[in-house]
Amino acid sequence: MIHPGAIIDPAAKLGKNVSVGAFTIIGADVIIGDDCWIGPHVVISGPCVIGKENKIFQFASIGEAPQDLKYAGEPTLLEIGDRNVIREFATLNRGTVTGIGKTIIGCDNLIMAYCHVAHDCIVGNHVILANGASLAGHVEVGDYAILGGFTLVHQFSQIGSQSFCGMGSIIAKDVPPYSTVGGERARTVGINKEGLKRKGFSTEVIRALHKSYRLLFVSKATKVEALAELQPLIEQYDEVSQFTQFVINSKRGIAR
Repeated sequence: MIHPGAIIDPAAKLGKNVSVGAFTIIGADVIIGDDCWIGPHVVISGPCVIGKENKIFQFASIGEAPQDLKYAGEPTLLEIGDRNVIREFATLNRGTVTGIGKTIIGCDNLIMAYCHVAHDCIVGNHVILANGASLAGHVEVGDYAILGGFTLVHQFSQIGSQSFCGMGSIIAKDVPPYSTVGGERARTVGINKEGLKRKGFSTEVIRALHKSYRLLFVSKATKVEALAELQPLIEQYDEVSQFTQFVINSKRGIAR
């Protein structure tokens, strides 16, 4: 299952049933879990740890040095979970010692062609990065978030779980969980109603989140007044609690 044209460093560790295509290069300090499929013309550099059942398509660059002028060759890490699909020309970089020391990709993510995940990013589980989406350094993306094609995310921004970022969005601030953002300078335009319906969220939860959005972002109430009115919903629904806490704790401010 290893093509004779592949170049694999003797120090690399490959699990059971790993398939490696022609002209792929796997460097030292790379660990690849069982049942992974690595296509042709892939470059995987270390230190890098890749879990089980991942599919990495041709011309992807995995675990290369971070694009950070302060980086001086320190042995930082890229850590990838299980069952991810990484498509053509995607670039996933290692962390930096001035950050958290590693870039983390969770499980069951779809990273489409030409996407970029920069140093020290943390990507959760079941995330979709559509073609050309790019994360600058230190970005965090929550579970089940979707970034539309050619979305650009500024460094240190946070993308909340279950959120949807429209195609071509330029995101310079934080995106609350369960919300939808869009626009050249992305702003929060509402709750991700259709996405939440498809994921099985109840009508009551979606209505509660919508009311939270209206009070915090549309009404003329102050934040203190809005949170006071939302307190019963915060106590009743975990989702509303997560939404409001994200807004309260945002360091960069909310995209609005």
